[in-house]
Amino acid sequence: MSNEPFDDRDGYIWYNGKLSVWRDTNVHILNHGLHYASCVFEGIRIYDGKPFKLNEHNERLHNSAKILNFDIPYSVDQLNEATKLIVKEQGVENGYIRPIAWLGSEHMKIYAAGNSVHVAIATWEWAGYFPEELYEKGIDLCWSDWKRPAPDTAPTNSKAAGLYMICTISKKQAQQGGFHDAMMLDYRGYVAEATGANFFMVADGEIHTPIADCFLDGITRRTVIEIAKNNGIKVNERHIKPEELSTAQEAFLTGTAAEITPIGSIAEHKFVPGEVTALLRQEYSKLVRK
Repeated sequence: MSNEPFDDRDGYIWYNGKLSVWRDTNVHILNHGLHYASCVFEGIRIYDGKPFKLNEHNERLHNSAKILNFDIPYSVDQLNEATKLIVKEQGVENGYIRPIAWLGSEHMKIYAAGNSVHVAIATWEWAGYFPEELYEKGIDLCWSDWKRPAPDTAPTNSKAAGLYMICTISKKQAQQGGFHDAMMLDYRGYVAEATGANFFMVADGEIHTPIADCFLDGITRRTVIEIAKNNGIKVNERHIKPEELSTAQEAFLTGTAAEITPIGSIAEHKFVPGEVTALLRQEYSKLVRK
């Protein structure tokens, strides 16, 4: 991944229906998305020049905006075409795409009736979320001090920027403590997810994963569940108590950025990347490059 700052790069960003010079693509400081979190986004991977599950991601972007009570002024098909255009323009073969939509600056108050909706799509080359050597032994996680909120206290089924505030805090604390990431419980005390990826564990050859009832049901999560079932592996979606982690032999995270990342430890619980994780990683790699 390039070390260039994200506000000072060559090329273009698709912005409100046209290509805009990357360095010139800015928003006003008094935009509603920044001050009141009226902002939704997606993360999409590109493999060999092809965005993976592009339509599903743009459908979810639309749905997230509706949950936050605004409408994206471009159809899913239009966003798909715009994404392909910017990927081609930037010449990205293996990387990441960030579509984002937010409310503008016409009114600066909590309910901004009539504010414009802005949409941008940026893309860049990106190899992996973690250093390659960590995929062999697995990453180390601590417990987050923050919990995933109840679905009647936040729009937990949206990919909204505001929901990531506790993730950024937790990730920073984890890395300052010598860990790679943090695992979060939900409001009931069940195992939920990491700061930006869904959680799976393997016990006696079967997969167990938390029910996504107060956090995002990831597109990669659903893909991995499908791969597992197609390979004859039983998948149990259920509530998991923290103490049950001691019964698992393997554990891993899934997400657009994380793909399938083996876990070596969560606090005192230790895991060894094994056959199930290896099989899923192999089959996922085949699928994304079809």
